[in-house]
Amino acid sequence: MVQSQAALDRSFAALSDPTRRAILLRLGGAGASVGSLSEHFAMTLTGLQKHVRVLEEAGLVTTEKVGRVRHCRLGPRRLEDVTKWLTSYRNQLEQRLDHLEDFLERTKGTP
Repeated sequence: MVQSQAALDRSFAALSDPTRRAILLRLGGAGASVGSLSEHFAMTLTGLQKHVRVLEEAGLVTTEKVGRVRHCRLGPRRLEDVTKWLTSYRNQLEQRLDHLEDFLERTKGTP
């Protein structure tokens, strides 16, 4: 559980930044070099490398250096832990809403 919690924390930390989410969407179509990504996101190469490193540490992106160029592509993790957590959270919220609905039905018309 601790290891799973750490992976979940890394995933949410990586996904918390809009630039990193945009990088994942961009890489969903095809891999790209860090240089071409930095041009697309109008930021320095160093700035983009920091974002890629966070995604890589979370297992969401992999990089490979070929010559002088570092290529990125989607990583092996497919956010199953995030999906599982979100599903569990959603189920809890739905149960609470169901209880509220039951309460409102029972008390409807009560002075």
